[in-house]
Amino acid sequence: MEKQEEKNNIVVEADVKEENNSVAVEVAGDNSDSKKPFLKKNFKSRKPRTKPERQKSEFDQKIIDIRRVTRVVKGGRRFSFSVAMILGNRKGSVGVGLGKASDTSLAIDKAMRDAKRKMVRVKLTKDMTIPHEVGAKYCASDVVIRPAKGRGVVAGSSLRSVLELAGVKEVGGKVLSRSKNKINNARAAIKALSKLK
Repeated sequence: MEKQEEKNNIVVEADVKEENNSVAVEVAGDNSDSKKPFLKKNFKSRKPRTKPERQKSEFDQKIIDIRRVTRVVKGGRRFSFSVAMILGNRKGSVGVGLGKASDTSLAIDKAMRDAKRKMVRVKLTKDMTIPHEVGAKYCASDVVIRPAKGRGVVAGSSLRSVLELAGVKEVGGKVLSRSKNKINNARAAIKALSKLK
């Protein structure tokens, strides 16, 4: 007897739950009919996300040296960044710049401005090589640059970067000194290129 009563109670509870669910479904159905589709209406006018396009610079750049430098003050140490950059248009203009700032991006911008200020015009032949051998010394760096037809750019250190960004195609360069200072080697190369007649 007790088992039958329990079964009847369970069946009655199940019927009540089904009725409640059907009522809930009908109410939800009524609401969905009254409202228009939300997504299509509101998000149609939105523009796709795109990054703003930067204007392409006429100059190519190459960072030859980036260092974190420290200044000791009363309160402790202050860190900043030093960036050395070569800037050139591969058509006969090249320059070396140095920038210092507390942030790397600011230091790069300063180096770029400095390189533009110190731009040198290089005299090239029709074969995109230099007309004659030339050499220069800057601080401890000693550099020699010779025309070398059919060999491409044969040079090392930052000297190669200076020659490539200047647009010289057929040339051989050599750092004669034992100096490994990239900035001084680059400045010696630019000093040599500025001597061309």
